[in-house]
Amino acid sequence: MDYFPIFLRLSTEPVLVVGGGEVAARKIELLLRAGARVTVVAPELNPELAARAAAGEIEHILGEFHPELLDGKRLAIAATDKHSVNAWVAHQAERRNVPVNVVDDRELSRFIVPAIVDRSPVVVAVGSSGEAPVLTRRLRERLESFLPQRLGILAKLAGSLRSAVKERIARPSNRRRFWESFFDGEIASDVLSGRAEADSEETRKRLEGVLEDKVHASVRPGEVALVGAGPGDPGLLTLRALRALQNADVVLYDRLVSEEVLDLARRDADRIYVGKAAGAAHVSQQEINDLLVRLAKEGKRVCRLKGGDPFIFGRGGEELEALAAEGISFEVVPGITAAAGCAAYAGIPLTHRDHAQALTFVTGHCKGETDRVDWALLARPGQTTVFYMGLGHLENIAAKLQAHGVPADRAAAVIEEGTRAEQRVVTGTLADLPAKVRAADVKSPALLIVGEVARLHDTLRWFNSTAAQRPTLLGPDAWAYATQSEGRLSA
Repeated sequence: MDYFPIFLRLSTEPVLVVGGGEVAARKIELLLRAGARVTVVAPELNPELAARAAAGEIEHILGEFHPELLDGKRLAIAATDKHSVNAWVAHQAERRNVPVNVVDDRELSRFIVPAIVDRSPVVVAVGSSGEAPVLTRRLRERLESFLPQRLGILAKLAGSLRSAVKERIARPSNRRRFWESFFDGEIASDVLSGRAEADSEETRKRLEGVLEDKVHASVRPGEVALVGAGPGDPGLLTLRALRALQNADVVLYDRLVSEEVLDLARRDADRIYVGKAAGAAHVSQQEINDLLVRLAKEGKRVCRLKGGDPFIFGRGGEELEALAAEGISFEVVPGITAAAGCAAYAGIPLTHRDHAQALTFVTGHCKGETDRVDWALLARPGQTTVFYMGLGHLENIAAKLQAHGVPADRAAAVIEEGTRAEQRVVTGTLADLPAKVRAADVKSPALLIVGEVARLHDTLRWFNSTAAQRPTLLGPDAWAYATQSEGRLSA
C-alpha cells in the first residue's frame, strides 16, 4: 500500500489553493462540500471561481503565491499550469509540514485526491496511487451505479440510534449483530427503496420494536463456519465464503491460506494461526478441535479457514465431529480444491477424452509405515493421479509407481504456489521429474500430477503467459476477470 487512506475533517479549517482555473475550481468544489475555508491565490479567476469569491464562498488573494500564505493552513493544493510554480508551492509546503497535493504530479504531492462516491455521511474513495486515474474513475462509475442513492439517509438513521443501542445492548459483539441484522432487515430495505421515511413516526415505532426484541432475546450461541479458501487466488473464493469471513468474530487459518484471502476478513476480527508444516512444531489437531469448541461456547462466530476444500485432505470432518459432539451449530462452505485450481491454472486438464478417463486424489504421505496406498490401482492406464503433500516423497512416489508397472516415460508435473502470482510448473516424466524439481529448488506448497494430461501444459498454459486470453475492453465480464484475479492482467 503506497498511500495510507484517511478521511480528514476539514469543516471550518483553512485550506490554500494556488491557481484560479478549471482544475482549481474542481478541487475547490470538493473542499467546499467538506466545509473547508478556502483561500485562493491567483492573478485571475475563471468565471465560476470569480462568482464564488463575489458571493463570499471563498477568499481570493489577487497576485502570485508567496510562502507566508501557507502559515496556519491545514493543507494546500497547487493547481496552476506552471510546473515551476507548483514545485515551489510543494517545496514550501513540505518545509512547513503542510500536506500538499500538486494536481497531476504524484512526485510532488504528499497526498492525492481519490475518486469519490458521495452518499454523505457515507463516502467511498477509490485511488490507484496516482498510477491509473482513468481506472479509478471507471471504478467510481461502477460504485455509483451499485450504491443506493438513499444510502446516506440510512446511515443518518443508524447514527441517530447509536446512543440508544449502546445504552441498551452492553456487549459489543451483540451490538454488532444487532447492526448487521438491522442493515440486512426490512426497515433498512424500506428506507433505501423510499417505501419508508427515516424520520417518520412509523419508522421510529418499528425501530423501537426491533430494538426491544433484540434486548430481550436470549444470548445467541456461537457457531462455526468451516470454509474452503481455495488454492490461493482470492478471486477463487466463493461469495458464501466471503460472507462467512466478513461475519466472523474469530478466524482460525492454516498455512495454505494466502494473505490476500485473509485480508478479506473483518479488520476487527481476531486471527489465530493454527497451521501445520511437515517437520516443524505446530498446533495439534486436538488443540484445534478444543479451540473451536471453546470459542463457539463463548458465543463467538468462528470462521475455520482452510486452504483448498476442507473435506479433501483438510481434516474438516474431524473438526465437525468435535463440534457435533458438543452440540455446536456449524455450516460447511466448500472451496476449490488444490487439484482443480492448480491444474486449471497450469493448463493441465485432469480428465481428457484421449488421455484420462479416471481421476484419483492421493495423500503424499506414503512412505514406510504410513504407506497405505493401493499402488496397483494407481498404475492402471488411462487415469490421472494427483498427490497432495507429495513433494517431500517425490522420489519414493516415482519409484513406487514404476515398480508397479507405470512406464518411466509417463508424463508428470509439479505445480508450486498454484494459482498465485508466484506459480511455477515443472514438467517431465516419472524418470526425470525428481531431478528437475531438485534443480528448480521447488518449495512447498506444491502439487504432483501424474498422467499423460501433464503433456498438455505446454499447449494449454495461460496463466502469467503472453498467450493468455486477456480482455481488451473494460466491460462487465472483463471487470469480473480483472478484479478476481489481478495476477492475470498486465498493464
